[in-house]
Amino acid sequence: MSDIQNESGKSKMPKSVPYIIGSEIAERFSFYGLRSIMVTFMAVTFFNPTLNPALTAEADAKANEMSHLFVTLAYFMPMVGAIMADWFFGKYRVILTVSILYTIGHLILAVSGESYTLFSTGLIVIACCAGGIKSCVSANVGDQFNKSNEHLLSKAYGWFYMSINLGGTLAPLFIPLLKKYYGPEIAFGVPGILMALATIIFWLGRKKYVRVPPAGIKKENFFSISLYALQKLFSRKPGQKVWEAVSEKYSATSIDGIQAVYRVLAVFAFTPIFWALWDQNLSEWVLQATRLDLNLTSSFSILPEQINFINPLFLVLLIPVFNSFLFPYLEKKGIKVTPLRKIGAGLVIIGLSFTIIALLQEAIDAGGKPSVWWQILAYILLAASEILVSVTCLEYAYTHSPKSMKSTMSALYLLGISAGNLLVGLINGNIVDKGFFSQFTGAKYYWLFLAILAASFILFLLVAKRLPEKRYVGNEEAEN
Repeated sequence: MSDIQNESGKSKMPKSVPYIIGSEIAERFSFYGLRSIMVTFMAVTFFNPTLNPALTAEADAKANEMSHLFVTLAYFMPMVGAIMADWFFGKYRVILTVSILYTIGHLILAVSGESYTLFSTGLIVIACCAGGIKSCVSANVGDQFNKSNEHLLSKAYGWFYMSINLGGTLAPLFIPLLKKYYGPEIAFGVPGILMALATIIFWLGRKKYVRVPPAGIKKENFFSISLYALQKLFSRKPGQKVWEAVSEKYSATSIDGIQAVYRVLAVFAFTPIFWALWDQNLSEWVLQATRLDLNLTSSFSILPEQINFINPLFLVLLIPVFNSFLFPYLEKKGIKVTPLRKIGAGLVIIGLSFTIIALLQEAIDAGGKPSVWWQILAYILLAASEILVSVTCLEYAYTHSPKSMKSTMSALYLLGISAGNLLVGLINGNIVDKGFFSQFTGAKYYWLFLAILAASFILFLLVAKRLPEKRYVGNEEAEN
């Protein structure tokens, strides 16, 4: 009888999951709350405090540059966080430590006042810590399950995903109001309070977590084998292929895993331009919203920083529509819905979204004040493109890489987000420095990115036809 009860107990949702979910809601609220106001705050406070119209374009470019470099660092650090957790300290210690530092970063922002140096320091601390958490928290969810309750894992990840979008939806609604009515000190301070709450919630669950100990440095890891392959490219025997030379030192299984990573990276090579466009909704689009008619009705208007709540809201609403209705409908009509086709469609849809933004900017440049409803339409299309590209890429990375490389692929995917933001940051920095890209201001700026996207899409079509299909499912046998 006791064995039955124990087995029944094991089949329940792990008691640690609510602590992880609660902590994630608060952390995402703090992160997106910060992002909702940082660009408009920096543009005025640091780069154009006198509100000189002649300095508007340069101030916007400087604020955008800082915003995208912040995201670049935040999405580069997951790789570092994963290494620290998996090889040296374990996920619990890494999450708790960086959460404390994360809270201190928010405190620095709240007390920075008009000090650009102090504000920048706070952003660097937050970016490093947010990235350190990102790679560990989602993996920590999976660590809480075993064979007896693994059927509940998808439900737990569903809650986890909802917690991310709940924080991302609520923060842009409330934090801009605090900035308007109570000032930036309070507006930046409240996300810090939420991050402190996230840390406390996570700590309270310390006795309930399943803690996977660090495994130490793995000899046959992605970087070691890749560097060795690069070395053998120039020092292999005459007529010998690179991977044949690598097989003299590393196992066939490890080499197959590395080759799988490079096949997936051929797809991921097109994600940086997607994220270069996507992440502008939290920077360039917010600044554009300050020049729109923000009246939703004749008696109700919103703040420019509040508009980006539309993206996570429609992301949650559209996912079941796509999965339960659109994709099955297309399959029934004989249109095969493959991952590569989803990604291609997502690139097209984000192009349509950006076209709306470019046309809006043309109207603004001509002295008009178009309705914010057009930008809302762009946000809805943006959410649809994210489902087709982001969600699909994560699925593609999982199904097309062996078990030993799945964590590596997730981290490399996040590096694509970092690379996309770095591109935008560098272009904005070049605009500030009066370089080549300084000619691309106003609507020309958005048309520039649409041209880059169009070139990338054509290249994607050429590459996608040549990508071999090799799926790793079930017991890790490869399906061709």
